[in-house]
Amino acid sequence: MHYRLSADPILPHYIAVDAHLTGIQNQSEVELQLPAWRPGRYELQQFAKNIQRFEIVDKTGQPLPFRKTTKDRWLVHTNGATELTIRYNYYSLLSTPNLLNAGSSFISDSLLYVNPVNLCLYAEGRIDEPCTLELAIPDGWTIACGLTQVDEKTLRAADFYALVDCPLIAAPVIQHVQYEVNGVSFHVWIQGGRRSDGDYTFDAERIIDDFSRFSEKQLALYGEFPEQEYHFLTLVLPVPYYHGVEHRNSTVLVLGPNDEGEGLYVDLLGVSSHELFHAWNIIRIRPTELLPYDFTKENYFPTCFVAEGVTTYYGDLMLRQSGVFNDEAYLKELQVLFKRHFEANGRAFQSLVESSWDLWLDGYDKGVPDRKVSVYHKGAIAALILDLHIRQRTDHARSLDDVMRMMWQQFGKPFVGYTLDDYRTITETVAGESLDWYYDLCIFGNQPLETKLNEYLAWVGLTVLYEESTPDTIGGIRLLELNDATARQQRDRWFNGWLTAPSSGDMLSEGPGDDVIAKQA
Repeated sequence: MHYRLSADPILPHYIAVDAHLTGIQNQSEVELQLPAWRPGRYELQQFAKNIQRFEIVDKTGQPLPFRKTTKDRWLVHTNGATELTIRYNYYSLLSTPNLLNAGSSFISDSLLYVNPVNLCLYAEGRIDEPCTLELAIPDGWTIACGLTQVDEKTLRAADFYALVDCPLIAAPVIQHVQYEVNGVSFHVWIQGGRRSDGDYTFDAERIIDDFSRFSEKQLALYGEFPEQEYHFLTLVLPVPYYHGVEHRNSTVLVLGPNDEGEGLYVDLLGVSSHELFHAWNIIRIRPTELLPYDFTKENYFPTCFVAEGVTTYYGDLMLRQSGVFNDEAYLKELQVLFKRHFEANGRAFQSLVESSWDLWLDGYDKGVPDRKVSVYHKGAIAALILDLHIRQRTDHARSLDDVMRMMWQQFGKPFVGYTLDDYRTITETVAGESLDWYYDLCIFGNQPLETKLNEYLAWVGLTVLYEESTPDTIGGIRLLELNDATARQQRDRWFNGWLTAPSSGDMLSEGPGDDVIAKQA
């Protein structure tokens, strides 16, 4: 399939799409499908509702008969045609001005921002074929995208899955910052990154220094990177915003306001580290229920607490362990995490597994009180408890790092998909014991976690408590440091990611013929 995107010649705020399908052999009918959801957002978004006009013609321009068979599927009668063109337009004006999000598409005189999954359809049975994407943009515009750029205005994808997992930004001016870690090229693209005084919102040298550090730390955890290059596609808005979405070899980050200063840079670091960790965890270490993606319906899976919770935990931890964050900055982020869970849904009815499953129902809406938990927030707390439990039991000889390395070697690198039982088996292998208590309490249960969390936080000299409001202070969850020198030493080892060298009897085998898990020194 060859796609061409342009501004609608008649209607503003519409992206015109021409999708050209060739190689139709002896088919009286062709079925066309537009995705109903996008990777990284596990809810139906019904992109077809944004299509205004729709027509299909053969190579001579003669209309072909077609009809809709579902909300986003069309059945075309070819009438003997060997190729056809689908012409339609996609509404890209958001309901609230200046509120682009990391999963939408937008067009204006100075920006083309596209998530191809929003507006590119595919032919049934041909989803694995190569695609090209042509952009009708002015000469001299810069294209930021993880796809291979064939020429100034054309991109190539190995198949439809690659196409829709590679968003793009095209604009006359985009700040480009590049760095390299272990032979992998990283690109930070920033559009709209100017303050009201005209200066760049972010300092390029500071980005190179900090991004290099947390990228190097993440690569060290896994030992390798899944891709040859990676792109941070960043849109900076004049209004408050914070959003990021992971993709195959890129991420889209939407942040604001551009005049916020240091707080905006901290946001950039936090969301960037989180999304980079997804390059392994969910992009490649993927639940079996999502292999391959079925874009026509819900893809239910119970392990989003691994995909998002573990990633949320590591996103900030990697910033601390790499030295980008100091102790104070990391503890501040931990307190925010604890407040978001315990003050919002710490007594919710659902477990993490139930809330993972129900993402497709209302996972991104506030919902009714005390029904669900956040797979991000409670999932990160569950990951923290597991990490500290393994570290405490093994005197830092093992950690959650070993779990994720084994997940990468057994499921991510071969790209075969894992189940909840697979994850449980690996965590128990690394812990060297049954974790019935952990899964019953943290994963399958809905009991409050404050008591168990504080047992492990005490080991590293921390505690969580609830403070009542006073006339002078606002109450709520507080993370406090304990006056315990021994516990502080344990915290230092955790914060610095330091693991002791295991004894010869403490090595973990991943199975016959597999390498022993590497330990960080």
